[in-house]
This record gives sequence, structure tokens and C-alpha cells, in this order.
Amino acid sequence: MEQLKHECGVAMIRLLKPLDYYEKKYGTWAYGFNKLYLMMEKQHNRGQEGAGIASVSLNNEPGTEYMFREKAEGKDAITEIFSRVTQEMAGELLMGHLRYSTTGKSGLTFVHPFLRRNNWRAKNLCLCGNFNMTNIDEVFQFLTSQGQSPRIYGDSYITLELMGHRLDREVERLFEEAKAKGLKGLDITRYIDDHVEMANVLRKTMEHYDGGYVMCGLTGSGEMFSVRDPWGIRPAFYYRDDEIIALASERPVLQTTFDLQCEDIHELKPGEALIVRRNGESHLEQIMPAQKLSACSFERIYFSRGSDRDIYQERKRLGEQLTPAILKAIDGDVENTVFSYIPNTAEVAFYGMTDGFRKLHGEVRTEKVVWKDIKLRTFISANTERNDLAAHVYDISYGSLRPYEDNLVIIDDSIVRGTTLRESIFKILDRLHPKKIVMVSSSPQIRYPDYYGIDMARLEEFCAFRATMALIEESLTPNPSPARPLDACYQRDARKGEGSRYSQGQQLIDKVYHLCKEHPLEANHVRRIYEPFTVEEINEKIVEMLRPKNMQAPIELVFQSIEGLHEACPNHPGDWYFTGHYPTPGGTRLVNQAFVNYIDSKQRQ
Repeated sequence: MEQLKHECGVAMIRLLKPLDYYEKKYGTWAYGFNKLYLMMEKQHNRGQEGAGIASVSLNNEPGTEYMFREKAEGKDAITEIFSRVTQEMAGELLMGHLRYSTTGKSGLTFVHPFLRRNNWRAKNLCLCGNFNMTNIDEVFQFLTSQGQSPRIYGDSYITLELMGHRLDREVERLFEEAKAKGLKGLDITRYIDDHVEMANVLRKTMEHYDGGYVMCGLTGSGEMFSVRDPWGIRPAFYYRDDEIIALASERPVLQTTFDLQCEDIHELKPGEALIVRRNGESHLEQIMPAQKLSACSFERIYFSRGSDRDIYQERKRLGEQLTPAILKAIDGDVENTVFSYIPNTAEVAFYGMTDGFRKLHGEVRTEKVVWKDIKLRTFISANTERNDLAAHVYDISYGSLRPYEDNLVIIDDSIVRGTTLRESIFKILDRLHPKKIVMVSSSPQIRYPDYYGIDMARLEEFCAFRATMALIEESLTPNPSPARPLDACYQRDARKGEGSRYSQGQQLIDKVYHLCKEHPLEANHVRRIYEPFTVEEINEKIVEMLRPKNMQAPIELVFQSIEGLHEACPNHPGDWYFTGHYPTPGGTRLVNQAFVNYIDSKQRQ
């Protein structure tokens, strides 16, 4: 419902036969580009701000171009870049990228792939990825301490320069090795092209990084690679046969493009790289030691296409597991309850939810209550007009429930900021006059930012955080009424003579602020602000904050539990946005800094 942007989608193809083989067999010189186009369109959900492609031809003569790149911005970028493809761009190595920005930086300059040119074929590097690095300051300092001066401050460009530097060193190593073997002239060049060890380059590059990534690249001499972060945060899948090697961010993309079964496709393991040499030989190599698996659970809940065999079943389980909590919220009155969902990503969880109720109660009443009509047009600049338009992004099916008699249970995949609920959903649902609205999230409360590729960077964006801070700040008013949570949890920390709720609330904020500022790598100290409150207490405050004025129907929120999440998605335990348990030091440092920034901004107001 509330669009989250994700960085990004990748696609790679290595043609293992001569180019005329594919033209004879498949009837077109553009076989590789056609497959790349399909792979990118099937991942359009992963990035609509821009797209880019690159190709490398292995046999072009000196003096002719052998490394090509096209980039474009906007939702139609894929169509635009492929319309520019010509036969002279045909190559054995193909790479594509779809971009969503998580940094706020936009423009063609920031669209992948990035290209580093050199007169030596082996030193040319083209790079793209699905990544976000949490320690880019340190990497930048490392580069500049060596005398380099990156033209742009950003993780993509800095990674290109760092990896390009390591590729230069690898080529120079081979140059000296070839000379020691007595080779001269073009024989040295051929030796270098045939012996580049990308594993050396990747190890020397990726050892500097903290973050989630799938990094993909091509070299001018014909090396192709993709490497996954040691925690397995970002996903990558690959397929190999005697004609092609292909890699994508999602498994169904490969299945559809090449007509494959699930079992034909393999997932790149944490810290592992798929490396394809100039001669087409491929192998897997462990680049970084695998760390504790932290595969992103949001991939399963929201980002990846629901057509994946396992994701489809996981989303159904996420819905079904909420049955007991929903049953409690409607006081067991299934007969007088209509079940629905927010289109379109929550549809599969809706099937699971209704399956759960059918197992317990037989047939249930389901309706498509909410329709998504239009997209918010950014050319309307006035806030009041924008808010009015946002209120009409969704519409309802009038007459879909009995006024004042039926409960309405409506499921979404996640509740993040709450803006759409407040400005649109709750208002239009109230027009149906339900007896009660039970708003269900198939994911747990989102409490913390993501720093590994999702555009959730500020704590104040989350309605769960805002509600929790509101509960704490209510205790800062003079002589507040007693409230159990802060008393129960923090009276043990109150110094003698400072046991009032006012002092406890202020102590909590001050303590967390101090710990975040002075000990940013020790732990995620922001978790402490949630300790005094139950999920239900935070839910009630969220409802109070998001409930539109003059709304009649009562509202109750039901969130997935952490335990339910892990039961439904057992192979994707990464849950830092829900629990605050970041897999890397960089994530912990950044969330603590986010709290410091939040408090500092509040004090400046």
C-alpha cells in the first residue's frame, strides 16, 4: 500500500557459443538482448527510476568499439534503452540493471551500469549492483589516503574506483609475470587477457565493505562476475547450461525467460561469487567468509515477485498465521465479517488468511472492497491539493458489506509510515459504515530503518516509532496520570528523589541519546525505547495518531508476530527492520546515529 523503493534489480547473460550459433538456431542476432530484455521486464518491480545495459564483444579488432553501454531514466527506461540497441552492439557478455534510489540522488549520472575506461582491454570495468554500503565514509577515506580522488561521492562510484584500482593491480601483476616468462608485445596482452583472476580483485575490493550487496561486473577482456555479501542480505540466482550462463535477482525471472524448473536454478551463497572467464569456463568461489545468515525477509514479504514457488507459499502462511489474532479482534463473529485486502501485493497473504478461517469455520465472506485507481501526480505542488488527490488514490466497492452490521477485516503486507491509511484508506472505508475495521499487517511492526537497500533511513518515518515516542513524551507533561509501562520498566533506573514519570521518561530519552552518541557500535540502543510498551499499547497509539477526524468506525490493528514471521520464512531470518538486530556493525552505527539526528532535530524546532 505504501510504496517502498528497493535498490535494485540485476540481470546477466554469458553466451557460451559463437554469436552466429544463436542466429542460426533462434533466427536472430539479437537472441541475447531479447533474453536480457525479458529478464529486465520481469524485474521491473525492483526499479522504475532508471535502467541501463552493457555488452562486451570478445572478437572486435583494435580500433573498433568492443564495450557498449546504454542508460535511460524514467518508468519507460527499459523500452528506451533497448530501442537503441544495434547489431554492432552484439556481444557474448550482457548485463542489465534496474534502479531505485535509496540515497536521494537522481539523474542519469547515477543510473547503473558504471563504466571505467582504459586502453588496455583488461583494465576496462563495467559495474552494476543491488547494494547499499553502510561504511562508505571509511572506504572513501581509504581511497583518498592512497592518493585517489573519486569524482563523485557515492557508494557506486567509489566501488567502481576501488575495484578498478584492484583490477589495475591484477593486470600489472600479470604484466610482470608475462615478462618473466619471456613474452613480448601482443603475446603479453593475450597472456593478461587469458589469465585475469577476478577472485583476487573481488577479495581485495569487498574486504573493505560493510553492507548488503549483489555486485555484478564485466571487464573489457571478457571476464564476468557476480558476488553476494557475506550475510546473504541481498539475493541472486543463477543458471548454467552449454549455451548460456544467466543470473538475476529473482528465481522466477530465470524460470520464465529460459523455461526452467525451480530445481534447475541455484542461489548464490553468502560471500560467494560466480565467475565466468574469458573462455567461457565458470566456477563458484568463496570470496568472503560467510557470516551468520541474514537473508532479507522483506524480499519474501514484499519486494520479490510472488510468482516464486516458495515465496507464494510463505506469503500464504504469513496470512494464515494471523487467524487467531484476527478472530480475537472480531470477537469470534466470523458470520458478520467481510474479509478483503489492499491491492496488489497483499493478495497472496489474503488467500492464506481466508484459508485459515475456512479450516476453522468453513466458508467465509470475501469481497474486493478496495480498488487502486490512480497514481499521485507530482505536478500538483500545493500540499492541500496533493493531500486531496492522495485521498482518492484508492476507491471502494460500495455495497460490499452491510452497514453497521459487518466487521471489515482488511490485510496489507506492511504498515510503514501510515500516511496512506490516514489520508485515504480509513476515510474511504468509513463510508461503508463497518461495525469495526480490523487492519491487518502480514509483517510485524516496522520499527527501525533499513540500510542495506530499502529507502527506510529515518526513524521518524515509521508510525510505530512515532507512536512510541508519543507514549514516552506524554509522560513528560507535568503531573501526568499514572501509566504502567514506564513505571514498571524504568523505576529500577530512577535515582532517589527522581522517581516521577516525568523523570523516568526524560531519563529514557537522555540515556538512549547518550548511548547512541557515545557508544554507536556497542549495540542498537534505540531498542530500549520500545521496552516499556507492549505491541498492543503501541498499536493503540498508532490508531489514535492515524485515525481521521470525524471517523465513526472503531479501528484495531493486528500485526504479524516475529515468531510468525520466522515460522513462515524460515530460510530468510534477516529481520532488523522489525527487531533492531542488525547483521553488520555499519547498520548498528547508522541506526544509533539516526536517533541522535532525530533528537537533535527536535531540539532545534
